[in-house]
Amino acid sequence: MNIAQEVLRVVDEVLSLNGRSAAFNRNTPLLGAVPELDSMAVITLITTLEDQFGLVVDDDDIDGATFATVGSLTDFVSGKLTA
Repeated sequence: MNIAQEVLRVVDEVLSLNGRSAAFNRNTPLLGAVPELDSMAVITLITTLEDQFGLVVDDDDIDGATFATVGSLTDFVSGKLTA
């Protein structure tokens, strides 16, 4: 499984980006740069990532840096998968 591709697929789906995420790379800013990523979308994104990857995300695991870029979100998911 390509974690980066899966994360982008989930981001595109949850935020209803209609394929815009295809142009994203690791350095693409998310939080504060993608208007669709508001506080409610963050919650939905977390729960969808939990479902898709079989993760458990504790409240203490999350901060703004997690959603700063595509790379930081992908690294977070990768870290949870190897923990």
